Amino acid sequence: MFKSSNRVSLYLVLCLTLIFAQSCETDFTSLDSDVINSNNAINFETNSIEYPIVTHSKIVDPVQSNNLPSFLLGYNNHAIYGESTSSFVGQMVPDQYSPDFGDNAVLDSVILTIPYFSRGIETSDEDDITYELDSVYGGSPIKLSIYRNNFFLRSFDPYGEFDDSQKYYSNGSLSDLESISQGQLEGELLFEINDFVASANQINLTELDTLDVPFVSQKIAPALRFRLDTPNDNYWQNLIFENEDDPVLLSENNFKEFFRGLYIKVEGINSEGSMMLLNLASTNTNLTIHYTSDTPITDETDTSNEDDITSYQNDYVINFSGVLLNIFDNNFSVDVSNSDEVNGDENIYLKGGEGYIGVIDLFNGTVENEMGDQVDAFDHFKSFFYDDISDSSLKLINEAYIEFYVNQDLNLENEPDRIFVYNYEQNMSLIDYFIDQSVSSTTINAKINHLQPLQRVDDDPEGQGIKYKIRITEHLNNIILQDSTNARLGLGIINDIAATSFFSILNDDDDDDLQLASGTILSHKGTVLHGNQSQQEDKRPKIKIYYTEPED
Repeated sequence: MFKSSNRVSLYLVLCLTLIFAQSCETDFTSLDSDVINSNNAINFETNSIEYPIVTHSKIVDPVQSNNLPSFLLGYNNHAIYGESTSSFVGQMVPDQYSPDFGDNAVLDSVILTIPYFSRGIETSDEDDITYELDSVYGGSPIKLSIYRNNFFLRSFDPYGEFDDSQKYYSNGSLSDLESISQGQLEGELLFEINDFVASANQINLTELDTLDVPFVSQKIAPALRFRLDTPNDNYWQNLIFENEDDPVLLSENNFKEFFRGLYIKVEGINSEGSMMLLNLASTNTNLTIHYTSDTPITDETDTSNEDDITSYQNDYVINFSGVLLNIFDNNFSVDVSNSDEVNGDENIYLKGGEGYIGVIDLFNGTVENEMGDQVDAFDHFKSFFYDDISDSSLKLINEAYIEFYVNQDLNLENEPDRIFVYNYEQNMSLIDYFIDQSVSSTTINAKINHLQPLQRVDDDPEGQGIKYKIRITEHLNNIILQDSTNARLGLGIINDIAATSFFSILNDDDDDDLQLASGTILSHKGTVLHGNQSQQEDKRPKIKIYYTEPED
């Protein structure tokens, strides 16, 4: 083994020398042999070397789908993978307890509002905003049914430690022994629409003035917005107003037991549909009960008006809070049960949600050494870069990456812009992720040095995908300098590169601690990449390393 402290010091000195010599250069592959042209300086030569990897695909078992940063709603029929449906269940709590609804409370309307993710792109002279929807995919209609949920969503796991939170999984399970009953999810039907399509239009809220003339009182961003005035005219009157003095409206726990939230069920129409992310963090997300009540007005100086009655408009607001989860229903057509974990596969299948991921074994295989013999790739990597080599001959890894080529022979549609590589055995991002400070206007497009976005034909945003480039330079340096384990890597679709908190997978027999990033769970997209057994050898993924070493 080498002298770690001396080699690290030399490594840092050489790195600083290289950085100074090319302070305006970002592409290490263009280094010439004479980095420093001084008679007394050390000259460097840059070369490259390749190492094999083995890739196989794995289908994801039901994944934890509560406590996510946002939630999917909709239906998608992928050209390769098939159908996936995402419905939503959420607990709710009112913004006030022990309410006073006034005298003669009369229901006006019950409005559910859940904004989409959107951004304003133009504002008119009348302050009307033209919006562009973000994270809404597809334009075909879907069927939405909104039910009162009758399944109690508990917060803590009674079978775990004292303070263990209850986990809910994407197939509606709480564990491998307990599941949510579909019959309990579908309580009273409160609303149904057979042809729902998300709209990018601004929503204008109107009120009546003193002369009963309507006027726009508020303008809000595009949202899923429905009147839940069914199943009958007295439903909400009896549910809320008649319980004014009942304990069910006195505390959060009582309310959650009494009104167990909403279930928004999705169905595709003729094998078509659309998918969207719900912005439940918006302050406009709520269920608002609008009502009027009569309140006596008393003027201490004028007792003649004690019996005058005025009608007041009031709101009782109920917010999503507590347990919120997605339930996925998949009908996938790709079978990876016979995936070859030892030798690898021809394709890497990647699909977000409760879908498919890739598993990567770095340095799996053999390479030819200086003597022309085939040797173990990882042993060669270690000996080539640090074993039994003097400090003066230390090689520096300037750049290391893997290119994953899209299988363009398949009928892929709506390919994902980003894929995500992570430590499959420790459920965490690589060091390259954390040190990559590249940013853009949104976090969704950050980390572009480590995780280069999909290169497309003619750089057309709608063009066919060519390849993804994943840099793992510091990951390999860590293996050398910190003697880190050569752990398997995971590969998945990701919708927001900042959403890398990991969530549990239910009953994974092969990998007891396998987890999945939230950004992968919340992506409906999919692609197929060439694997290490691809028939097109030039498209097979491999590690390519550019390194610098002192010249003799």
